[in-house]
Amino acid sequence: MTTPSLKVGIIGGSGLDDPDILENRVEKEVTTRYGKPSDVLILGQIRGVNCVLLARHGRKHTIHPSAVNYRANIQALVDEGCTHLIVSTACGSLREQIEPGHLVLLDQFIDRTTKRVQTFHDGGVNSPPGVCHIPMAEPFDPVTRQVLAAECQRAGYAFHPSGTMITIEGPRFSTRAESRMFRQWGADVINMTTVPEVVLAAEAGLLYASIAMSTDYDCWRESDEPVTVARVLAVMRSNAEKVKALFTAAIPKLAESEWLEEYNKRQAMAKGAVM
Repeated sequence: MTTPSLKVGIIGGSGLDDPDILENRVEKEVTTRYGKPSDVLILGQIRGVNCVLLARHGRKHTIHPSAVNYRANIQALVDEGCTHLIVSTACGSLREQIEPGHLVLLDQFIDRTTKRVQTFHDGGVNSPPGVCHIPMAEPFDPVTRQVLAAECQRAGYAFHPSGTMITIEGPRFSTRAESRMFRQWGADVINMTTVPEVVLAAEAGLLYASIAMSTDYDCWRESDEPVTVARVLAVMRSNAEKVKALFTAAIPKLAESEWLEEYNKRQAMAKGAVM
């Protein structure tokens, strides 16, 4: 088997897609078999590690969560030879201990979306053959998450080494009844984009990790005002530098980590899931 070169795809969520984290930046406009990704790809390096940056919602935040072409986004990064995918996402907290500004390194998800294509193998004219029954017991790569956790600890960030994300359709926020129900289900944080991104990354055999930044307490906490766009943006602005610093610190550490065995395992799982 050919040993792939380490290349890290980065999908930045709202306010966390700053191209300045990359050196020697080059923009590349691409089209995939699933159409165009959300924006141009920005190729560059972080301390010698090749990276590809993509703004999930477009650089001007013009694409709402259910309109993101998730398949094109993942396919574009696969076509560029990415082995890893590290993403950032803003989220609401469903737990008292996950305060606004805290980071959560996701290890599980609950899917509440209804409109989104979650497979490359959909039987369409551009689809690869077969049906993919991708395993989802461990959707986020534990090795990459350990690297992120070590860098969070080293930097002294308030973070949680694991957490369950519930993804809703959006673009509206939850009702208070929904927010309370999600808490009872065991979700820790809530967003609108983890699914199907994490599923498609698994089908592609990528090592996927997600840094979720808590911006608010959703609306379950009656002592707080309900979540608003203004409140979310205020927290994001004050914490975006922390997430970008985590990208630039953790990605070079991947080059020092033993990731090849895990990558080959993910690739084999993806190929073995197709019937």
